[in-house]
Amino acid sequence: MSGHKGAHDEVLARVFAALGDPTRLKLIALLCAGGAFSIAQLTAGTDISRQGVTKHLHVLAEAGVVRDVKVGRERLWQLEPARIEEARRTLEIIGRQWETALGKLKRFAESG
Repeated sequence: MSGHKGAHDEVLARVFAALGDPTRLKLIALLCAGGAFSIAQLTAGTDISRQGVTKHLHVLAEAGVVRDVKVGRERLWQLEPARIEEARRTLEIIGRQWETALGKLKRFAESG
């Protein structure tokens, strides 16, 4: 495996690990509405504290899924669409590989 491919796989592993939490998935869904949101906006109507949301946003930011933008004295959070798209494409490739493997297994089972 090349060094670049291994590094890319590590990045994607961090993305999928970051997305593997229900709270972070809810935050991603909110951010998918577009624009940039403050911590107060992201916590509105939830039972999650601002500190909890901040912690989850930092995990997502470390994975490159979101980023913060300072606007005046406020810090706003938004999606990094390129990283989300990269993860989507990876899942699409894995899905095609899975379909191919299932097709081979089916042909093998039917030939036997």
